[in-house]
Amino acid sequence: MSNPYQEALGATLIERTFRERIVLVGVTMGGQTDDETEEGLDELSLLIDTAGADEAARLTQRRDSPDSTFYIGKGKVDELKEVCMALDADTVVFDNELSPGQQYNLEKALGRTALDRTAVILDIFAQNAHTLEGKAQVELAMLRYRLPRLRRGAKAGLSQQGGGIGTRGPGETRLEVDRRRIMRRITKLEQDLVALRHTRQTQRKSRGRSGLASVVIVGYTNAGKSTLLNSLTRAGVLVEDRLFATLDPTTRRLSLPGGEPVLLTDTVGFIRQLPHGLIESFKSTLEIAAEADMLVHVVDASSVHPEQQITAVREVLAEIGADQVPEFIVFNKADLVDDWGASLVEDHQGAVAVSALRNEGLEVMMRRLADRMRAITQVTELMVPYDRGDILASIHREGEVVMSELEDGGMRIRARLSSASEGRLREFVVPLTNQRN
Repeated sequence: MSNPYQEALGATLIERTFRERIVLVGVTMGGQTDDETEEGLDELSLLIDTAGADEAARLTQRRDSPDSTFYIGKGKVDELKEVCMALDADTVVFDNELSPGQQYNLEKALGRTALDRTAVILDIFAQNAHTLEGKAQVELAMLRYRLPRLRRGAKAGLSQQGGGIGTRGPGETRLEVDRRRIMRRITKLEQDLVALRHTRQTQRKSRGRSGLASVVIVGYTNAGKSTLLNSLTRAGVLVEDRLFATLDPTTRRLSLPGGEPVLLTDTVGFIRQLPHGLIESFKSTLEIAAEADMLVHVVDASSVHPEQQITAVREVLAEIGADQVPEFIVFNKADLVDDWGASLVEDHQGAVAVSALRNEGLEVMMRRLADRMRAITQVTELMVPYDRGDILASIHREGEVVMSELEDGGMRIRARLSSASEGRLREFVVPLTNQRN
């Protein structure tokens, strides 16, 4: 069976039999501090490890603005080349975004592959996409990223042709690749994703007709979102201690402590400087967060800078239009923190601390989530005839009954229902009486 990536670029994907040695490069600019640059390189090191390579060394430089030719200064380019030769490193990765021209000039000067953070993240996504939609989204993002780089392409002899980081997915970019063929492939992928998006919207409408509220788990990559989903619902989602282990959303039914059911969905993890192309390509998947009734924002309590991770997630949520959805912060991995995340919880009103892996603190989290869901769910009063047991069962199944009284004409019920359930039961809805709730 032909590979769509091979069809797109005519490339042969080479199975990696060794781990590349990578030299990392970070540039401190503007109001950025050296510590922030080092933190960015630490995260980049985790990214290349996830992609299947090892950090051999790292170089940093402070500049007022990027060099238009190499991003870093010419002297630092010479130093970088010497380090690569001494360590036998065949790839350099910048924590900053390189323009196509800067990337080409660096490869020409260094005699080896030069990549940026975006290329590494795309490479990881290419490894971890498993569903038809996920693979199409990743391929589209990679082709959009590589299209402006086709003009200069990869020179013969560079390790980019050896199947390393940045060469997975659509394959290497070569001068003889026909730009129009790539554009046709992009157009085809966009059309395919529109069709898949319609299918996903139909599925969401079907779930909406079920009357169940939607709770979506979001958070920084490797914060423990999938572990939390598994602990709460036994979903059996892949859990690994690495970045972007899960790309494809998983939805499971969850019963809250009051008995009311909700749909709980796990989503792809976010990260600092998540490539815009990926956000665009994954919008159909990420839209589920914008349409949710509640976002469970999972934060790694053991992170060195949890506040920065919270900010990074909120920036992506704003970009996809999900910043207005109610947010419930859950500090996970609290067992790795001395004070069980007490200071973090105190700084974020309404937050809770848990250990999803150890199933600790989940009962408190569930009660708090149930309270939050009740607070945003309207109370509806209904009058149901005694001979409509099906309606009574539906109300109990889809919502939370807070009051019921026997009357001559039937049973008067006050319940918290989703808008979908209320709409379906509108013939039984009556004006609210005095507040007995």
